[in-house]
Amino acid sequence: MTGSPAVVAVITIVSGRHLHLRRQLDAFAHSTHRPRIHIIVAMDDPVIATVVEGHPVRVIHFRNDDPSTLQLAEARNTGAAAAIAAGATILVFLDVDCIPGPDMLERYLRSCAATPDLTLLYCGPVTYLPCDQPTFDARELPRFTDPHPARPSPRCGQTQLSSELMLFWSLSFAVRTCDWLALGGFHPGYRGYGGEDTDFAMCARDNGFRIAWVGGAHAYHQHHPVSKPPVEHLEDILRNARVFHRRWGTWPMEGWLQAFAERGLAAYDAAGDDWRPVSGEISRTR
Repeated sequence: MTGSPAVVAVITIVSGRHLHLRRQLDAFAHSTHRPRIHIIVAMDDPVIATVVEGHPVRVIHFRNDDPSTLQLAEARNTGAAAAIAAGATILVFLDVDCIPGPDMLERYLRSCAATPDLTLLYCGPVTYLPCDQPTFDARELPRFTDPHPARPSPRCGQTQLSSELMLFWSLSFAVRTCDWLALGGFHPGYRGYGGEDTDFAMCARDNGFRIAWVGGAHAYHQHHPVSKPPVEHLEDILRNARVFHRRWGTWPMEGWLQAFAERGLAAYDAAGDDWRPVSGEISRTR
C-alpha cells in the first residue's frame, strides 16, 4: 500500500451478548494497532450506548423489518457504509463473540500492505474457547491459542493464498474498501441465520478473489450454547437456502438440511426441487 496511511475500521454487529461485546472492546485497548474507526451496529438493541460507554466507538441503531429475524447481512452492510463514509480504507468485520488478539489488526494491515496488487479477502485463525475458559484478558489469551482445524493457520507473519473460497468465514475477516465496493457487500435477501457468508464467498469467487489466510491475525471466539443442528434457526435456514438456490443453482448448508431431514423437521421435495418444513415443526422449534 502506498500513499496515505491505511485507515482501519472495525465493524461489529450486535443484538444482546453485552458481556461478549465488553470483552471485545476491552481487548482493543491492548491492541498493537487500534482501529481508527469502530462501528457498532445495534440490531434492535436500544441499551448498547450504556454497554459501550467509555470506549471510542460509534453506535448505529439498526431496526429489523421483523423483530424475530435478525438481518445480519444488511446490518453488516450498514456498518460498512458508515465506516466508508468516515474515511475507512480497510474494513475489518469481527463478530461480537470474538475477542481480537493483540496483533490481529496489525497482522491484517501488514498482509494488506504486502499484497497491494491482489484482490483478496483476508481471514485470520479463530480459536474456539471452551465453556470453562479461565480468562478473557486479551493479553493472556495467546497462551490458549488453538486455531480451528478446518481452516489454515499459517505461521505468524506469513500469508497463505487459497482459491478455496468456500472456506471463507465472516466472523473475522478484512477487505479493502475498494474491493468491498466492487463486490457490493452481502446480499440483503438473506434474513436471519445462515447462507449470507457463503453467498458472499461465491460472489468473491466469481469476481476473481482469493482468500489470504493471515498468520498471527488471531481471534478468540467466546463460548455460547449451540444446538447441532441449529433447530432454533430452522425457518431462517430453509428460507435462506432457497434464496441461495435461486441465485446459484445449488443447495447450501447441506449438512444441516440433511440433519433436519433425519430429525423429521424438514423434507426435500424432489418434484419441486425445494426443502420444506414438515408441517407444524417450525412452530415447535421456535
